[in-house]
Amino acid sequence: MPISRYYKLGFFPTPLHRLSRLSERYNDYNIFIKRDDQSGLAMGGNKVRKLEYLVQDAIDKGCDSLITYGAAQSNHCRQTAAAAAQTGLKCHLLLHGVQPDEHNGNLLLDKILGANIYWTEENVEELTLQEVFEMVKQSGQKPYMIPLGGSNEIGCLGYVRSILEFKQQLFDEMLDMDYIVFASCSGGTHAGMLVGKALYNLSTEIVGISIAKDEVGRSPLSLQIIDIANKASSLLNLEKRFNSNDVILEGGYDSAGYGVITKQELDALNLLAQQEGIVLDPVYTARAFAGFVDLMDKKRFPKGSNIVFWHTGGTPAIFHYASQLIKLHYLR
Repeated sequence: MPISRYYKLGFFPTPLHRLSRLSERYNDYNIFIKRDDQSGLAMGGNKVRKLEYLVQDAIDKGCDSLITYGAAQSNHCRQTAAAAAQTGLKCHLLLHGVQPDEHNGNLLLDKILGANIYWTEENVEELTLQEVFEMVKQSGQKPYMIPLGGSNEIGCLGYVRSILEFKQQLFDEMLDMDYIVFASCSGGTHAGMLVGKALYNLSTEIVGISIAKDEVGRSPLSLQIIDIANKASSLLNLEKRFNSNDVILEGGYDSAGYGVITKQELDALNLLAQQEGIVLDPVYTARAFAGFVDLMDKKRFPKGSNIVFWHTGGTPAIFHYASQLIKLHYLR
């Protein structure tokens, strides 16, 4: 699948700008932000870039519906539902957990966007997804399966292309960037950036912040990233093959578990909001930003570095976690 073949869903390029007040606070560094939370498609986020390629692949294969899965407050599921609505495809979402009495955050948007929602109380297994796939197929539709987070060699092409966009912005602003820091979870964003770095000769170091512990029975995230990157490299007919030396993945910020909001996430949310007027989401970007701040506090980057925090979106989820955030606020 060529990098030039995709279905336009988002608004690109997303903004890149300096965080002036934060740079004054951490005056050893020049801090920037890349606003993929402003990518369009039902309140934005990084999944838009992946879905542009996945949706095109679905259309090329004659499919008329999309199937994917995730947590009840999945940003990926919300944006898949929006992509389906924009392209006239049907959408089927398999969500973890028990259907709540009240729908809010991303789940509310899933419903508004017209997605068909199914629930599973167990962790998603292939058989469960296959049952949904067969049920949709038997209804007369031709479904297309999208992996968790849109993270495979096709979806990650969106972040391969993002590096070309990023390089053009650096050129236009006459900037050099030493580091990209971002939330790394299902591997597709991270893998795409690595392939884009190789394809477009980007010198910037790519630093992922792990926001979820490796699940039992799944390979470590670093290996998933390498696997996706190598498959994408083959898809693009590149000679480059990736190994563990190519992956910078900072851990230690995910001990509370996926989707568990702690003082760490609240402090990160408050810091960026009150310093720069930019809202993070509590699950992904707040945890990643907390890690980024900790790395700056520990002087992990050379003095004078230009660093961009790549905001991958997820804002609607903040409303689901409102009561937890308020409780933490008063417990500080």
